[in-house]
Amino acid sequence: MSVFEPAYLTLLRSGELQRRVAEARQHLAKCDVCARVCRVNRLAGERGICRTGERARVSSYGPHLGEENPLRGWRGSGTIFFTRCNLHCQYCQNWDISQTDAGEEVDAEELGAIMLELQSYGCHNINLVSPSHVVPQILAALLVAAEAGLHLPLVYNTGGYDSLDMLRLLDGVVDIYMPDMKYGDSAIARRYSLVRDYVKVNQAAVREMHRQVGDLQIDERGLARRGLLVRHLVLPNHLAGTAQVVRFLAEEVSKDTYLNLMDQYRPEYLASRYPPLNRRITPQEYQHALELAQKAGLHRFDR
Repeated sequence: MSVFEPAYLTLLRSGELQRRVAEARQHLAKCDVCARVCRVNRLAGERGICRTGERARVSSYGPHLGEENPLRGWRGSGTIFFTRCNLHCQYCQNWDISQTDAGEEVDAEELGAIMLELQSYGCHNINLVSPSHVVPQILAALLVAAEAGLHLPLVYNTGGYDSLDMLRLLDGVVDIYMPDMKYGDSAIARRYSLVRDYVKVNQAAVREMHRQVGDLQIDERGLARRGLLVRHLVLPNHLAGTAQVVRFLAEEVSKDTYLNLMDQYRPEYLASRYPPLNRRITPQEYQHALELAQKAGLHRFDR
């Protein structure tokens, strides 16, 4: 069995991880940590759209057996759910986490301790859920944890509205990128997630993620070690723009992209106000999405 070492340990030994922590923190003073670019001073207590200040807020954490097969393995993915989100999806199934202040604020030492606790449980990786608005805090905590013996792969589990500057600071830090590609049309993204230029930002982010880590690599035990894993939630009435998303992945990223084409949409949060989001998808809609992905040339799917 091959010996795996996460990317961030190389940066730790060279001192580069410490430099990245310091550089990332500076971005909080005039916040451009995510693609919203609110420009508030989070170090002085100001809060932008994510409503998050200098410290990250954690809603919950623990081994998760509901993630994709290469992540969950047999002992679970070590998920850390960050409160708030830089998107405002009107149908969010985790709205009690993404749209509220649930959970506790944590400093770098406390967040680092959570990472080490998840490792002690035997989790296969550290899975950072909704991390886009707290990258500086994650880097600071990772430094603490890595110095104390953390050695698990790092999963960046994002809604896909990410800053290229932050992603470049994560180059050589993140082992597995798992972005959503929610929409193929920015006008629809604006209506249902209250965000501008989603497609442009999202595609640039996915390109950068793939440049850093390449296609998903799975070891002899079936566990993901490095690479890109994309999630796409099929929405009613073709609102997710599946045709555009899969064409982009196949033609501009890689036909070997590992794709989770998700069929579990259910109307939650404020979806009742937005017909046709007030219904589940039909089997025919999901089958059509799968056929579109296959026709585009994609062939690696999470089952």
